[in-house]
Parts: sequence; C-alpha cells; structure tokens
Amino acid sequence: MGSGHSALSQSLPCPANPTLSPPATTSTAVSAVAYQSKSNTIPNSYTRRADPIRLHPVKLNKATMSQSSLPASLMSPLKCSKVDRIDAQQGEGIEGKPSFDPHSIDSKLIQKLVYDALVWSSLNGLLVGDRAVQRSGTVPAVGMVHAPFSLLPMPFPESHWNQACELAPIFNELIDRVSLDGKFLQDSLSRTKKVDDFTSRLLDIHSRVLEMNKTEEIRLGLHRSDYMLDTQTKLLLQVEFNTISSSFPGLSCLVSKLHRNLLNHYGSHLGLNFSKVPENTAVYKFAEALAKAWSEYNNSRAVVMVVVQAEERNMYDQHWLSAVLRERYGVSTIRRTLADIDAQGELLPDGTLVINGETVAVVYFRAGYTPADYPSESEWRARLLMEQSSAIKCPSVAYHLAGTKKIQQELSKRDVLERFLDDKDDIDKLRKCFAGLWSLDDPNIVRDAIERPEVYVMKPQREGGGNNIYGDDVRETLLKFHGETTEEDAAYILMQRIFPTVSPAFLIREGVCYKDHAISELGVYSAYLRNKENVIINEKSGYLMRTKISSSNEGGVAAGFAVLDSVYLT
Repeated sequence: MGSGHSALSQSLPCPANPTLSPPATTSTAVSAVAYQSKSNTIPNSYTRRADPIRLHPVKLNKATMSQSSLPASLMSPLKCSKVDRIDAQQGEGIEGKPSFDPHSIDSKLIQKLVYDALVWSSLNGLLVGDRAVQRSGTVPAVGMVHAPFSLLPMPFPESHWNQACELAPIFNELIDRVSLDGKFLQDSLSRTKKVDDFTSRLLDIHSRVLEMNKTEEIRLGLHRSDYMLDTQTKLLLQVEFNTISSSFPGLSCLVSKLHRNLLNHYGSHLGLNFSKVPENTAVYKFAEALAKAWSEYNNSRAVVMVVVQAEERNMYDQHWLSAVLRERYGVSTIRRTLADIDAQGELLPDGTLVINGETVAVVYFRAGYTPADYPSESEWRARLLMEQSSAIKCPSVAYHLAGTKKIQQELSKRDVLERFLDDKDDIDKLRKCFAGLWSLDDPNIVRDAIERPEVYVMKPQREGGGNNIYGDDVRETLLKFHGETTEEDAAYILMQRIFPTVSPAFLIREGVCYKDHAISELGVYSAYLRNKENVIINEKSGYLMRTKISSSNEGGVAAGFAVLDSVYLT
C-alpha cells in the first residue's frame, strides 16, 4: 500500500503486461516518477530529458479576455499566442468511447476559459506557495500562486468510478484489521527491516507500543486509494493505498468547483454538462472525521495538532481543513514540526499528550512519511512520544506500517485477505483491482523482470515520489542484486506496470496553458473512525484526480509536470 503520496507511476498504452508479450516499441513508453502529492509537495515540477511532443503555450491577449477592462498590468504575467493543434494520436476512453477532443475548441474560447479559471482560482483560494519566493513555505499570504490545474475535467467511465467508490469502505476495514495484527506486520516486514533503516525505526516504535500492551481504542484513518485504468486489461487497477498524509483534500474540492463553474458558464459551447463533474466534499468529510474523533476524546479544551514540515508550500490545502474544523465544529488546531513536538511535548502520567501547555486530542500527520522528515534523533523521539500517548493518531504507527508497499504485496498473496476479511464478495472486489505484485525472492518473476523490464516497476518502501525504478534500470538493479551477497533486494517489491489511457489535455501552470497528451490517476479519499467495537464512520470521502504530461525518452523514464484535475463521468 502507500502512505499518502502516490506517484503517477505508469506509462502510455502499449502492448505490455507481465503475462503478455513485451511491447513492440518503447518509443511512447512513459512513467510517472515525479508525481508529488504529499502534504508538502505541489504537482508542478516540469523536467524532461526529451520532448518528442512540443508544448504549446496558450497566450492571452487583451481583446479576447472576458474581463478586458482590467488594467494591463494585471494581465502581464500571462504570455500570449495561438493554440496549436497536437498532431498525435487521439486518446480513447477505456470502454472505447471517444474522449473529449480539445482540438475542436476555438482558440478564443480557450483564452476566455484560461483567464476566467485563473481569476476564479485567485478569488477562491486555489493557491500554493511560489517556490521562487523564499518565505512562501513559512509565512502565510507571502508569495502565493495558483496551484497547477487542468483547464477541463478528465473523462472517466462512470462504471469504474462507481467501482472505486464502492471499494473505499472495504479497504478501510481491511487496513484497520491489518493494523491490529502486530505479528503479521512485524513478520511481513522482517526482511525489509534488515536493509531499510526508516522502516526499521518505525517497526521499533511499533514493537515498543506492543510491549506496552497498549491498544488504540479510538482509531482514525484518513486514507486515499489511488487507481489507474489499464488499457491492456481494461481494468481499474490499484497503484497504492495511502494511510499517512493523504494530501489535497482542500485543493481537490476547489478544482472540482472550478470545473463545475466553467462548465456551467461555457458548457453549451463545449458540449459538456457540469453535472457530470461529481461534487467533491473531501475537505468537509475529513474535517467531520477529525471533529468526531476529537469529540470521542471527550475533552472540550483539547486541540487537534497538525504535524507539518518546516517549510510547507502546500500549507493552504492544510489551512482549508483547519478552517472548516474551526468554523463548522469549533475545534482549534495547532501546527507543529516533529522538532517542535520534541522540544515542547510532555507526556503526563495518565498518557495525556501536552504540547506547550495544550492538551492534544488528535494528532494529524501531514509530515513524517519520509526519512527526510527525521534528520536527527529529536524527530524520532517526537514520534515515539506521540505513539506512547493517549492522543488519537491519524495514523498510528500500525496504520502507517499497514500502508507500506511490502504489506500491499503481502495482501495480494493467495489466502491472505481471508485472514482479515470474512465476506467473500468483498474479497473478490479487492482482488479484482489488484495489479500484479511480487517479492524479489521469487526467482521466476525476477528472471522475467530481467528479460522484460519494461513491463515491471520496482518500488522501495518510500513515499513522496521519485523513488521507483523503471525500464532498463530494473534489469540493471536486479542483476546487481543477483551478483552480490546482500539482502538489499528485501527493500523492494516488483509491481506490474500499468499502461493507462492517454488523452489530450490543457494543463495550466504559472498563468500559462500547455496542450499535450496526458495520463491521469484517480484517488478516492475515505474516512474510518471507530471507538472499540463501535464503527462511527466508514465511508468514501471525496476524490483527487491528478493529470500529468506523458512523454518518452528512448524507452526510459521521463516526467512531465503534474496538475490537479477532476472527473468528467462518461
């Protein structure tokens, strides 16, 4: 599974599958390495080693803007030119229905759409910190820029949408039960522990909690399960399940509102209906779950603590959640880094966690998912302190471990789901969405991955993007492991590479619109809250669509920039 960050980790469609013959060519193969979607990462990095499909900036001019009476100085950052047609393949929906074709849109209409979208984003808080401004990650309201987004929603089959939504509460229940099986977690990750320091430290904290005989009676999970539509199998396949720092519940809601707004005004010109964009209530559902958890803690003076990174350009996504908590439920939040918690934290004899004099009811992690968040022993002391406390952790260390790639692979094995779930129909629904997942101690799979590396992805126990291994690098890494006496291979799993649908799209970043072919990944948020045997919440809680440019570089990995998006049901 994963822990809050999902990479758009696969590629353009080509005839490839671990059970099929290898692709005839890798000239269009792409992966998605740099799809950053954790709490501190904004999907707007744009790096290419090759550019086989030229990007075409949509430049705005005064005559075509819908609010041309505004001062020219306000429009100066928006570069201007004609929209050029992409003379490459037209993407089609997974069920064979033609996707919406941007080629048919008049260029002047596009310019109006872009301008109105940028105005709407500015007025409604679809914002991130500008990396060009030094203090944008530490001081609110300094160096704000619109979040990267898609101009129009991405077509997505309604049948697969319904399937993803139906899976949400089943995965919630599965993760909760896995988290309670300490032996399963420790045994499954025992080899990984020997070669992965980060996983080892988490397992050590988990062991300490088990030794204390401490049970988390109130358990809260704010999750996101990420999927892609595979063109080879025509199936909805899970990329990963995120149990920590499932980010963008705030901004994803705004993108859906933006798209509904644009289609409400321009839908008749585009041939699109705004009602086909599902309403997105992720930030409200997450806030409701946090508020109900706070209520279960039963201390009206306690606060919700958001664990954050020292520099947080995605702070506004987090502040949206805090604002809803305050305005709808009267719940106060505080923001602290792990280093802050170590310096200010105190554990009372009854297990109460106190930070600088304030009792903490709920710990909500938007950091702590990557080794970079633990630069010293101070941060690890803070993590242990929170786990030993009576505060409700979102997630607990057990939930965190249940979302690792290795556990995802273990759960895909024969008869393992039956260890945790009783309903055969639920088990069948989960298995249907599992991609191929294998341990590197399977010699047949390793041999096949060396022969056909283009149909596999190697994944370490890491979150935050940019960690996976693709293409020829898979072969080289596996041969390296084979030639050495080492257990380093235990830090990785092999996964079937998913080849998703490609569609033309308009992607907007820093006031400039680019038209290119793109691939998308659907994330379905879910919330789970229980107190002992009483399940208080178990439901789907909104969604996150992310879209990125697809490109190629002689069969290697090439990452485009990624943007926030929404769904248009077909």
